[in-house]
Amino acid sequence: MEKLGNVSIDNMALGNIGRVIAGQALESTKKGVMDALRSPEPAKPVDKSQGERPSPPPVGENIGPIILGQMQAMQRTLQEDQELLVQFHTGNEVIRVLEIILPSIHVFVLSGVDADQNVARVVIPAEAARLVFKVMKVAEGAKAIKVTVLSPRPNPAPAPAA
Repeated sequence: MEKLGNVSIDNMALGNIGRVIAGQALESTKKGVMDALRSPEPAKPVDKSQGERPSPPPVGENIGPIILGQMQAMQRTLQEDQELLVQFHTGNEVIRVLEIILPSIHVFVLSGVDADQNVARVVIPAEAARLVFKVMKVAEGAKAIKVTVLSPRPNPAPAPAA
């Protein structure tokens, strides 16, 4: 480590610099996608009676994009021999989630398999989704499974009639 006045400079491997830059690029891309999924909030009039008190959190804030952002962040940090196990528990049934489909930002369609390897799907409001995330070691010779997130493609505007 080299000292220059009050500033210290650490030797950083080129791979670490690349990892940091790639992580920052992924974070900014994720933020852009999540911002696009969120509906814009209307401007609120200023209430002078509240003074300097902080405002309470918005009622009915959609946590779906937050859940997905956390899951994708966990998947990005995995090593090659690890995978993120995502489970949905309903009663005494456990579903291993392999795909999350977003017909809207308020609804998740969880697609996966149950304990007997039967295909299962759950349609659930995003606010009610209670998912369990576990980082697991991949079995020797097996390939890590990555949970995919599918969002709807915007429909192109129809061409005006002539």
